[in-house]
Amino acid sequence: MKALLTFRGLFATQFKGFALALILSLVTLAAGVALLGTSGWFITAAALTTAGLAFNLFAPSALVRGFSFIRILARYGERLAGHDATLRLLADLRGWLFARLFPRLPIADRSLRHGDLVSRLTADVDALDTAFLVAIGPIAAAFVIGAALTGVLAWLLPGAAWLYGLCFAAAVLAVPAGLVLASRRAGKDVVSRAAEARASVLDGIEGHADLTVFGVLGTAQSDFATTAQRLAAARGRLSTLTAVAGFAVQALAALALAGTLWLGLDALAAGTVEGPVLAGLLLAVAGSFEATSTIVRSVGKLTTAMAAAERLTAIAEAPPAIVDPAMPAERTADATIVLADITFGYGGPPVLTNLDHIVAPGEHIAITGPSGIGKSSLLGLLLRLADPQAGRITLGGVPLPALRQADIHAGMALLSQDSPLFNDTIRANLLIARPDADDDALWTALADAGIADFVRVLPAGLDTMMGEGGRTVSVGQARRLCLARVLLSPAPILLLDEPTTGLDRPAEAAFFETLHQAAQGRTVIVVTHAAIPEGTMDRVLTLRGGMLG
Repeated sequence: MKALLTFRGLFATQFKGFALALILSLVTLAAGVALLGTSGWFITAAALTTAGLAFNLFAPSALVRGFSFIRILARYGERLAGHDATLRLLADLRGWLFARLFPRLPIADRSLRHGDLVSRLTADVDALDTAFLVAIGPIAAAFVIGAALTGVLAWLLPGAAWLYGLCFAAAVLAVPAGLVLASRRAGKDVVSRAAEARASVLDGIEGHADLTVFGVLGTAQSDFATTAQRLAAARGRLSTLTAVAGFAVQALAALALAGTLWLGLDALAAGTVEGPVLAGLLLAVAGSFEATSTIVRSVGKLTTAMAAAERLTAIAEAPPAIVDPAMPAERTADATIVLADITFGYGGPPVLTNLDHIVAPGEHIAITGPSGIGKSSLLGLLLRLADPQAGRITLGGVPLPALRQADIHAGMALLSQDSPLFNDTIRANLLIARPDADDDALWTALADAGIADFVRVLPAGLDTMMGEGGRTVSVGQARRLCLARVLLSPAPILLLDEPTTGLDRPAEAAFFETLHQAAQGRTVIVVTHAAIPEGTMDRVLTLRGGMLG
């Protein structure tokens, strides 16, 4: 519950919507109870009256129809207001999570499987945003209705008020509280097992080719089946506990109804209550427990929401991998990069050891070496996505830890091997690098990247939609569009990580030629497996044993 309370500020932003939903829920329940009570009194009174046509049929029948319409309209309004507030809350929750996740992505990337991170971003948020509609709201509404009917019984049938009040309080408070305590473990298991199942599915999809080639597809399927069985078992335990709690609530409802009938008959015999009133009260008691019928199911979802909240707060409250200095230094115009005695690793043997190097402003260098040797790690250190365990990196004579991350990133533009093209227009994809760029600047960047002619012949030009992941263009065209985005950036330093991945040899050579011409005057650092065409780089270095040579 403590983790769930972490999000009370976000819930408070949608207070008006949730308050309206709660009020309409109360109106719905009250109208339902009044409808049953009035109907019971009306039918009984009409049956027992000896006045015949003198009995007033109009007013009670009008009340029955009125309560029926009020119940229908209030229920519709409750759903409309509650779901609108919930969808707005969902947007706030995702914004809150993303804002806290971005500074922690290096930690999340190493500590979480890809599927688990996706699960937290989707399923856990979805579980949390239903907490009010399926748990908090119904419990609050039921509590108010029960208290009101207890007051009515205390006025009309005092002997039954205490019994009903105790039974209703137990159904609304004691049983749900007991279910929460009993199902906390089961709720956590459901959330964690569901996350494992999603991760297994994603792993299987992404690695299907390798699993098939190495003949272990059956093993992967068996592992997933085991995970699915564990998830089913966890859900079964939660369902069993929910069913037991549901039985307890129905038993309390039956006890309240039977006790009210018993005490009501005594009061009827004593002449302290009339028959039609007693019939109305009995049906009102039965109707009031409608408010408790959804609580048990709601509490089952509340336990999973609590578990989801714990998973979200765990990742959101993790210490950031990199923290800005309290008093940051100013980034200078000097783009000289100095690596001094750098040692870096991921907890095991270091991938970079005592590395020293200087990159002069405007120099173009390429760094080659086998996979896993630390080339991409070096770019990550330059961007200060991580700090070295020893040594220091300076930019223009200023150590990177003395600069704000925003200033570092403003001075460096990255083209990674998996730089994405988003499902938007070419214009929008380019403007990520420089939001204030005009069309002339966009066309210049496209021309420098060698793809302006291709874009010009498109029917919509810059406003052409790229499709998901840029699937409407070839791999080579996608790489050049990403290069145009990097070139559009005003950053004086360009970092390229395997920029020719997926290109054939002629396309590779053309890419490096384009880069050489387009990035004149800027510092360029490329890490690649590709053969570097002669004359396109000032220096070609090889990373071996954690050192450049």
